[in-house]
Order: sequence, then C-alpha cells, then structure tokens
Amino acid sequence: MSGHSSSMGKSKEEPGVDPTKPNNHPILKLDALKDSLLIMERAVTHNVYQPKQALYRNLPVIPDSESPAPSIPGLDIHSPHLEKLWSYSCAATRSRSVTAIALNPANSDIVAVGYGGFSARTQGLGYICCWSLKNPESPERVYHAPSGVTSLSFSQIHPNLLAAGLYNGTLMLYNIRSTEHDFLLDSRDALYKHSAPVWQVSWIVKERLVGEKSEVLMSVSVDGRVLQWSIRKGFESMQLMKLKRVVVPKGEKKTPGKPKQTQVDSGQGGALISQHSPGMGFDFWANDSNIYLVCTEEGYIHKCSCSYNEQFLETYPGHTGPVYRVKWSPFVPDVFLSCSADWTVKLWHQDHTSPLHSFQASQKAVNDICWSPMDSTLFGCVSEGRIEIWGMGHSILDPLLVHKPQNGKKQTAIQFSNNSNVVLVGDELGEVTVYLLKNIPRPSDHQVDALMNVVNTSSKLTMNPLFT
Repeated sequence: MSGHSSSMGKSKEEPGVDPTKPNNHPILKLDALKDSLLIMERAVTHNVYQPKQALYRNLPVIPDSESPAPSIPGLDIHSPHLEKLWSYSCAATRSRSVTAIALNPANSDIVAVGYGGFSARTQGLGYICCWSLKNPESPERVYHAPSGVTSLSFSQIHPNLLAAGLYNGTLMLYNIRSTEHDFLLDSRDALYKHSAPVWQVSWIVKERLVGEKSEVLMSVSVDGRVLQWSIRKGFESMQLMKLKRVVVPKGEKKTPGKPKQTQVDSGQGGALISQHSPGMGFDFWANDSNIYLVCTEEGYIHKCSCSYNEQFLETYPGHTGPVYRVKWSPFVPDVFLSCSADWTVKLWHQDHTSPLHSFQASQKAVNDICWSPMDSTLFGCVSEGRIEIWGMGHSILDPLLVHKPQNGKKQTAIQFSNNSNVVLVGDELGEVTVYLLKNIPRPSDHQVDALMNVVNTSSKLTMNPLFT
C-alpha cells in the first residue's frame, strides 16, 4: 500500500501539458512531421473543395443528388451571373488592397497576389502571397517587401521566378520554389533605377537566334521611364523610353484622329510641374516583341519601339483621364482595350488613332481590365463596388452581367483563368474572390472573325471605317 501510495503521489507531481502554452517538444520540429501535416491538410481541403476545384480546372463535375445547388434570391438561374467558388484571404493581408494578380504560366493552380496601396498615405510593408489550388485556406508562400507591392509577373521561361514592382520604385525577384522567405535580388543598388511607384512589371520573351529564346524584364513607373532589366549579374537596367508630356497647343483639345503627336522639347513646357508623363502600364505586341503600347496618367496611349527611344511611333488620344491599363487582344493582334479613370473602357485598332467604341455602364473609374482567353469578344473590368463582364458579340451597349459584391468595396484587380470560364477579382480588403461565369453565351467557332465583326461594326458606328 505504501508503495502504491508513493507512486500515486509521484504522478501528481509530474507537470502536465498545458495546451494554452507553446510546446517545444523536439518531435514538433521534425521536417517529416511538417510534410505529413501538409499532406493531411491538403487531403481534408480536397474533400471540401473538390467539385469547385474541378470547375476551376475545367473538368466535369458529378452532381451530388443529396446536396442540390442553393438558389440565389432574386436571380434568374438561367441568366448570366457569377457564382462564387471560394476566396483567397489570410489575417496578415486583411485590409491591405490587392494590387496585382499573377497566374503561373507552368502551373495554373498557382496564383501570386500582391498587397499594398494605391496612394502614399496607405503605404506600409508590402506582402506577396503565393496561393495553391490544393489549399485555398492558407498561402503556400508569404513574402514581405519593404514597400507596398504594385505589380507582379512570373517568368515564362523560368516559371519559378517571380518579379515584383514596389511603390518606392524598387524591383524584387523571388524564387517560389525555395522555402526560404527571402528575395533573390533587388534593384536598390542598381545604377539606373526607378524613383517612383512601378505600376507594371512583365517578362518579355525575345528570340535572339532561330530556335533560341531569351527573356528580359520590363517595367514602367510614375517617374516616366520604361526600363529593360537584365538579371545575369544582378539587376542591370537600360532605358527604353522617357515618356515626355505631349504638347497640345493652347486653345486646342485632345482630338482623336489628329496626326502623330510629338514629345515636348527640353526647351518647352516651362510652366509644367514636370515634363515627364507618369507611366501606368504597358503591353507588348504579339507579332513583334520590339513594339509595345504604354499608357500614361495624362490620358494618352503611345505605341513605342525598343529601337527608338526619342519618339513615339503613334499616339492614341481619346481618354479624358489617367489610363490605368492597356491590353492587346490574344486573338487579333492589332486590336487592344484600355481602361481609364474617365469611367470608360475603349476598344482600339492600332491602325486607327481614335477609339472604335467606348464602353460605359457606371460613373466610376475603371481600375483594371482583362481579356478572356476562352472567348475573343469577352472581357472583364472592375471598378468601385462592381464587376462587369462584357460580351461584345452579344451587345456593345450594355454589359453581359454586372456583379456587385456584398461588401460593396472597391474592386482593384481582375484576371481570367487560363483554361476555364473562371475569373479572379481582388478588392481593397485584401481578398481575392474566385468566380465561375455561369450561363454565358457559347464562344464562336471562328474567334478571329467574331472579334473582327465587332471591330468593323464599331468602326462603322463611329464613321471611321477601317477597311475601304
């Protein structure tokens, strides 16, 4: 009895495990345990999200008769609408604006999201989260940046490399294959670098010799410069264009269809605060990687060449406010879209200096646009409190659908999935929502002809025929 009592007393003195305090048991630090937990987490998540993940990947979904699809009050189930699949969000990025969304070119399950702000007063540390379709609940990688992230781009040739532009003008390079949460390179020590927010960064593939391709990194900034970067020996840049303000004679307006505009000379524009025009975005032509469009804060779109850094090849006036984005069509190389703070999205043909058509469905600045990779006549745009999907083959006067998120917050970025009718939309609360486009018209079997019909119809309505 005495021995039994003694053992009982000894067990009471042994400290128990307090679940409210950190446990530093060595087994919890094993990499094998972390890998096992990661696999278990993905397995559980897969059970919850499998039907939605199949829709994202454009795979057939076997309906569950015991769980019918919920009805949406006030919505005709047969009308075009957006159906929410899930959202990418985490505590670290809450209330930080989504400024950029980039899909990995080699693995469409991976999406990188940049977080920051659109003005100096909303700046702080920037964040980049790499999300995987295998686990929409938690990011696979989280990177910290010294300033708000303003742009992102994955390399086409080396898809593990992710470039980021920051609000303070710095460029950062990350290797998402590595588990280290640190950058590979940055441009802070570069001889020629940006001094203002970098609103777009993009990898451009260039063919050096027959069958041999190389890749360069391009960037545009509010400092009015378009730079080309090499990363062979750290960040080294070359200036492609200095965006100077366009001279409009006193008493004249920016009139579409006028002859080519020229840049302001160094001896002109003394009354201007700056002779440089802030750059907002660019896009390279699919037919020639030396030709690109760049949009500016003063409302112009310029066609430029990497071979000429003193003069624009063409200038496209038409917008009355800053142009935030310009995008070539993935189906018809000569056609492009632009969006602006003047509430409009405009359709252009590069052979015509005036817009073919202007799309407007609200009195809010249009923050971002994106062409659908599945339908040549479909594009999406976002503004404050609304998402618009336009089907130009259906109507050029009204959007195919308008979706107003329940939070009513500003929608800041939009990106179509590469292989399905899915669209990703970011907002100012730090949330990226994944939507499925439901009941939209079937794409034409002749994608190029479908878009060219819209172009020709629009040119006739504007009395500016493209073809005679």
